[in-house]
Amino acid sequence: MANYHGPVCRFCRREGAKLYLKGERCYSPKCAIERRAVPPGQHGQARRRKTSDYGLQLRAKQKARRTYGLLEKQFRSYFERAAGEPGVTGTNLLRHLELRLDNVVYRLGMGASRKQSRQLVSHRHFEVNGRTVNIPAFQVKLGDVIKIRDQADTAVAVALDASKMRTTPAWLAFNEGDKSGKVLALPERQDMETGVEEHLIVEFYSR
Repeated sequence: MANYHGPVCRFCRREGAKLYLKGERCYSPKCAIERRAVPPGQHGQARRRKTSDYGLQLRAKQKARRTYGLLEKQFRSYFERAAGEPGVTGTNLLRHLELRLDNVVYRLGMGASRKQSRQLVSHRHFEVNGRTVNIPAFQVKLGDVIKIRDQADTAVAVALDASKMRTTPAWLAFNEGDKSGKVLALPERQDMETGVEEHLIVEFYSR
């Protein structure tokens, strides 16, 4: 699956908020938002015009897409799946994104960022219920156990140390002894990303 490999700090500056795309750096004074909280480009410091309703919807969609590290085609596919399910479309969408294996690895603290978590999963560092899974988009289910294959993996050890400033959401449980996590429940809205305005995303795709 295609993936974006360019600079990511400019995404935070463009959205005007921390998207935590570079792990530990985002919590330090080196964070791009801390150093220069203006949009990227030569017109970043120019006086901003009033944003239209479409502009607000677009920014909400782009912010969510970049937070979870997805390309447009992937993100729209998740939306179409969520729209065809019973319940609130916006919540369904975020639940699908939260249950991606790379996101779960990040939420458990075994990846410093979602991008690093995606790479670790792709490189076959994790098992789900005893079976090696190398697909970042793999959807975990209630009761699944996610475990690191190599207990001495340096990247995961560094990520675990850096993630101590983050809290594990209530729908997940992390076992520090064997470096494994378990899905205790399906995530509810209060357990998901707080900076995502899913109602605007639904409006954007419903135009």
